[in-house]
Amino acid sequence: MLKELPRLSSQIQDKNPWWEYKKDTYLHPDGSEGEYYYIHTPGAAMMIPITDDGKIIMVRQYRYLNRRESLEFIGGGVKPGKSYEESAREELLEEAGVIAEELTRIGEYNPMNGATDEICNIFVAGSLKRTAMKPDVSEEFEVLEFDYTHICELIKDGSIWDGMTLAAFALFAQYKQNFIT
Repeated sequence: MLKELPRLSSQIQDKNPWWEYKKDTYLHPDGSEGEYYYIHTPGAAMMIPITDDGKIIMVRQYRYLNRRESLEFIGGGVKPGKSYEESAREELLEEAGVIAEELTRIGEYNPMNGATDEICNIFVAGSLKRTAMKPDVSEEFEVLEFDYTHICELIKDGSIWDGMTLAAFALFAQYKQNFIT
């Protein structure tokens, strides 16, 4: 069994409304001290909304750091004092103008385990009702619908390049396979 690496101290280096940049001092496996810098978040939720006719709702948005548009599942950070499910429902409304009567958690993952402690919960949303979008001031979305096969093609040709969306789709593919068989 691998050794747990004990944390000796933890300091916030910087923070913003979405995450904290932290520095931990910890013990290496050989007993010497080391420093680890990482991003701490309260978590994230990502939704895969399915319409009554089987289409999957996605959003296109501009991603500042990559200087290009990205086609993604709906998602965002867990807000302070909110659960993953509450945050998922808020993100659906903000980004796509959708209210889901059904929300099923299908898994979780860490989007980049060497740089963040964030855990992202994935939900499938069903029994959808359309309403007005309520995006944050820093966000702009184009809401699109695709069938499962088209999403596979968009992944294959590189049109879908967002890592969190790709990981969520892998969990969804497994869920879909188990649900159908």
